[in-house]
Amino acid sequence: MLPPVSMGIIVISAAIFLARNLSPELALWPLDSGYFQPWQLLSYGFLHGSFNHLFFNMFAVWMFGTPLERSWGSQRFASFYVTSVIGAAIAQLLVQTFQGGLYPTIGASGGVFGLLLAYGVMWPENRLFLIFVPVPIKAKWFVIIYGGLELLFGVTGTLPGIAHFAHLGGMVFGAGLLYKWGWRPGMTWKR
Repeated sequence: MLPPVSMGIIVISAAIFLARNLSPELALWPLDSGYFQPWQLLSYGFLHGSFNHLFFNMFAVWMFGTPLERSWGSQRFASFYVTSVIGAAIAQLLVQTFQGGLYPTIGASGGVFGLLLAYGVMWPENRLFLIFVPVPIKAKWFVIIYGGLELLFGVTGTLPGIAHFAHLGGMVFGAGLLYKWGWRPGMTWKR
């Protein structure tokens, strides 16, 4: 049986994309834009601007989310994913407050980065073979390298138009929830 929350995220995101429903009311707008609404802290995570944006985010939900949901159960998984998405939104709103700019944010990437972190915590020695990394890499190293690159890209402004700090926010809020649940640095998982 397919994990229902992971599959729900994928189906809802795909349906919204196929319906071409990029309603401005669902995107995450800066606090001072005049368009911000509280539901945007979650709704933006189901919107995607292109097929590639949708495909890679939903592939990551399937790749990292389904084993997490099977391990944790659907309720804990849903709590974690929502925390990561909202944490990413909060990080993005803070960055936009300091940097300015009245542009909306869309995409599940903040939630995906939370899932990536959790996967690396749960199964740090698992080897990942990804299209853009031509050799197998342990999950823990992939998480550290990818997180480090996001921080570098965010600080330097490399790859503009990507919400690098939102991605990091998803990881940080996800890490905070894992800590609350009992995970500590230096251990794989406390059950």
